[in-house]
Amino acid sequence: MSEVLNHQQIKKKITRMAYEIYERNLNSKAVVFAGISGMGIILSDLLAAELRAISPLTIEQTEVILDKAHVSSEEVVLTNEIDLRGKTLILVDDVLNTGKTLVYAMKPFLEEELYKMEIAVLVNRSHGLFPIRPDYTGFELSTTLNEHIKVDFSGDNYFVYLH
Repeated sequence: MSEVLNHQQIKKKITRMAYEIYERNLNSKAVVFAGISGMGIILSDLLAAELRAISPLTIEQTEVILDKAHVSSEEVVLTNEIDLRGKTLILVDDVLNTGKTLVYAMKPFLEEELYKMEIAVLVNRSHGLFPIRPDYTGFELSTTLNEHIKVDFSGDNYFVYLH
């Protein structure tokens, strides 16, 4: 396993992503972060906290719960219902690999009257099998299909590993 990003690098990337979100959403009624269960919700929490620290935007949060191993056959559930009319939704996950998880995570939002929907990921592996492109990316990393990215937000030190 080799380290791709250390704690300080991850913090800087989250700060930069939060500033980008703020710049692109100055006129939004509100920003709703929808973090995918697992590392996605943790990244969502970190981005929301950083955005709150640097902007006056109204920020709301929900968690998208789905089974990443069986996304097409399992129900996609939100932890709390939010009125999304006219708001910007930012769907958040730790790693974008093929795009399949993010496509299925969009299901609960497709019939909502959103202002716009954006995607934020910490690491984009660029193995797109689905037409998903992140609006906010912490780090682009070209990998082989046999390599795996592990994001670790546990404890006080965050890391991204390639193995």
